[in-house]
Amino acid sequence: MTYEAVKIELTNGTGNPRRFTCADSALTKGVLLKLTDPRTCAAVAAEGDVIAGIASMDKVVDGSLAISLWTDGIFEMHASGAIAVGAPVKAAGADSHVKALLGTEASGAACIGYALETAADKETLAVRVRL
Repeated sequence: MTYEAVKIELTNGTGNPRRFTCADSALTKGVLLKLTDPRTCAAVAAEGDVIAGIASMDKVVDGSLAISLWTDGIFEMHASGAIAVGAPVKAAGADSHVKALLGTEASGAACIGYALETAADKETLAVRVRL
């Protein structure tokens, strides 16, 4: 089961959307999408995948090969494991959960943003997304 990110607030009212190439497959609004080469996105498949953004719309199988992703804002997300306020977070796997990054993991594109509140495993929390 996938737990989509729910927008709370978009930076500049837009969330700084970026357009990415994608496969002609169904994607749900709010799902975390990973970055693949070249500037293509696909559904997150594993913990720590490099994140391109959050789907800003539902995409259906209709022949289109592009999608707009939110890259900046505050989103309600689901925790995988305990997360402390201020902790940097990464994708926890294919279900769009997030988990705390550890030490040197906290840099680079695997870092989605940081927790705006403390959460226990399976709780929802506000995350400041900055991609």
